[in-house]
Amino acid sequence: MLLLQIDFPYNGPTGDEMAEGFKDLAYSIAKENGLIWKIWTENKETKEAGGVYMFENLPDLQRYLDMHTKRLESFGVTDIRAKIFGVNEKLSAITKAPL
Repeated sequence: MLLLQIDFPYNGPTGDEMAEGFKDLAYSIAKENGLIWKIWTENKETKEAGGVYMFENLPDLQRYLDMHTKRLESFGVTDIRAKIFGVNEKLSAITKAPL
């Protein structure tokens, strides 16, 4: 399993308003090959948003990252930051990770 962390500057709606506005996008992301889950992140004070994703494998993760980066750029988003991490499943299980 691999973890993808994405964040970017964001000055749009948060909370319930964000949930309603991006509901269709969330349903679309949920269908992505290799995606196990996504946690949506938002910080109104620092004007940032993004997500933390768990993927089954690197090819699906990389394909999604490339596609999602292009999608964000088409929305006018710049300064997109992405990091890929391996997951230590044994230690994560001890600390109650949803694996």
